[in-house]
Amino acid sequence: MRILGLVILMFVFFGLGCQFAHASQADSTYYVVYPDKLTTRVYTSRKYTALEVRDRVSGNKLRFEPNSTLNMGVGATYNNLTLNLAYGFGFLNPDRGTGESKYLDLQAHAYPKNLVIDLFGQFYRGYYVDLSSHDFSNEPFYVSPTMRVHKFGANVQYLFNGDKISLRAAFLQNEWQKRSAGSPLLGFEIYGGNVLDEQGIIPVGFLDDESRNFQRSNYFQFGPNVGYAHTFVILKHFFITGYASTNLSLGHQNLAFANGFENRWAISSNMFLRGFVGYNSEKWSVNFNYVHNRVEMVRNSSFDNTLMTGNYRINFVYRFVPGRGIKKYLDAVDPKRLL
Repeated sequence: MRILGLVILMFVFFGLGCQFAHASQADSTYYVVYPDKLTTRVYTSRKYTALEVRDRVSGNKLRFEPNSTLNMGVGATYNNLTLNLAYGFGFLNPDRGTGESKYLDLQAHAYPKNLVIDLFGQFYRGYYVDLSSHDFSNEPFYVSPTMRVHKFGANVQYLFNGDKISLRAAFLQNEWQKRSAGSPLLGFEIYGGNVLDEQGIIPVGFLDDESRNFQRSNYFQFGPNVGYAHTFVILKHFFITGYASTNLSLGHQNLAFANGFENRWAISSNMFLRGFVGYNSEKWSVNFNYVHNRVEMVRNSSFDNTLMTGNYRINFVYRFVPGRGIKKYLDAVDPKRLL
């Protein structure tokens, strides 16, 4: 519990505080900053961490998905402070026979002026596989309530042209990109965690030899990365922002089988994608954004294992200058003003 508490505190600090570094100086011909305006939003979102397992012997794949909820919520951004609250209402999440997942999904995506910072802490229990494209079972889904996935990670990158391109305009909607611009990125990332199920990860019947099934995968990897981000602005108000990053990692994976272990060190390559599209103006913004992180574990003799973490959201945003009464309280909790 102490470790979990430290992880939560870390995400609170970075989720709220990492945005201090955003300096007010920016090229206003490219994007506009709205100091002291309150950016409010209504949104729907879903987070997930899925596992894809490819059997190198047969070439077949399985994708394990958590039954995470589609959430509806409200939020606000004021200068360097962002708070979002959401809930997975029942009418948005009908029962499809895919079991129940219990999870704590901590994702922090901070965009200071010249930095991109991502933190991950995922704790999932309960997964399913859609079997509609497989012929080894007559059931529509394979459900494993005992399967668990834990993932920890960090990605930090330097955005070279932070004075011309604003990722906050796309992700937090508290700025407005008025002209097209792009920038290369350079940074470092690190990931670790495990996947485990005592009854075996792979469902019975999928493998030609059940002794090849594994009960646990422990992984760890780190290395430099490089990427590029660009925002295309159309008629001043409509925008499309794309981001792609890849890396080379030195990594380790340990697989636990019923009759032994397999350990391997090797080089692997990960991928990070972000996409934003929408409409922005001085007061209103509507946009869809998607964040996808793909961690390729070190290849072993039998399987290629990949963790895919995502977060997609639709935002309806309105900005306004708060009254003096509200502004007094907002200024009191603004992280930048607390320093």
